[in-house]
Amino acid sequence: MGQDGAHAVLRPVGGGGEGRTDPGRVRAATLAERLSAGVRAGNRRARQTVAQALDVDPDRPSRAVAGCAECAHLDRERRAARAAFDWSAQTDANVLLRRHRNADHAA
Repeated sequence: MGQDGAHAVLRPVGGGGEGRTDPGRVRAATLAERLSAGVRAGNRRARQTVAQALDVDPDRPSRAVAGCAECAHLDRERRAARAAFDWSAQTDANVLLRRHRNADHAA
């Protein structure tokens, strides 16, 4: 961003708090670093926007609806995958449960 006395002033690409460091330790970011930082910032903004619009936390798995056989089945699959440390199967069960809830239990 600039210089403040004897310090270089930096700020992350996606926004955030400023940081100060010795100007001798600063170098220009490579094209790959700038692109990567821009993509991360854009993804973070998009996730926040979607979560706010849907009023959900995309990092929190859906809960099974009491009395629903399909929800109970997917919840059992998710728990079994978690117990087996099968993160791919756990994610699959989370996605299927969220889709089922959105399709069959929409408010």
